[in-house]
Amino acid sequence: MTPIPNLKQEAARAALAHVEDGMKLGIGTGSTAEEFVRLLAQRVEAGLRVTGVSTSERTEALCRALGVPTSSLDETPALDLTVDGADEIGPGLALIKGGGGALLREKIVAHASARMIVIADASKVVETLGAFPLPIEVNRFGLSATRRAVERAAGQLALSGVVTLRGGDSQPFVTDGGHLILDASFGRIPDPERTHAMLCAVPGVVETGLFIGLCHLAMVASPVGIKVMSR
Repeated sequence: MTPIPNLKQEAARAALAHVEDGMKLGIGTGSTAEEFVRLLAQRVEAGLRVTGVSTSERTEALCRALGVPTSSLDETPALDLTVDGADEIGPGLALIKGGGGALLREKIVAHASARMIVIADASKVVETLGAFPLPIEVNRFGLSATRRAVERAAGQLALSGVVTLRGGDSQPFVTDGGHLILDASFGRIPDPERTHAMLCAVPGVVETGLFIGLCHLAMVASPVGIKVMSR
């Protein structure tokens, strides 16, 4: 069987075929997105002209190291295409993202783009979102109250499961924006739209890792080839 890292590279290569000279690109975060950056850097070295907007400091550092030109979203507020990975791909190309801790910036960049392509291996495709714990980015202030409110909202949605602070109380994971992340192990999220709306209504919640209506295409790699999924 083809190793997973090679599948990620093949998905990234399929997305690269949609990149045209002169494009303004949103560039995602995570191991699959990094495969895309490495392939993109080879094209840039060969003469491709692009401007990238990174979704995290980690991605920005990799782009700089490999010679991919970058800009900020303030300087380049309208993007042609974003290429990013996903933790789960559900029906209608609804996604769970945020395993790498960059979900807020990833969503801002995706929303600023005319199109979004997700790259992943076939293990990320699911019939119902939720097996991967849902990341919820939250403000530091009032963390305990926010977590209780998130748990109450989950109960109203008939969602059960543990809501944990990423990194733990002693050394919590901190996002590039200075926020914290709650990981909600719901198991199944049968109504992603309502779940997102109710969680975002909780004061203290900055954003959820549910990406709905943002992804246009998914390049999904398996040992038998690339499957292109669309809405």
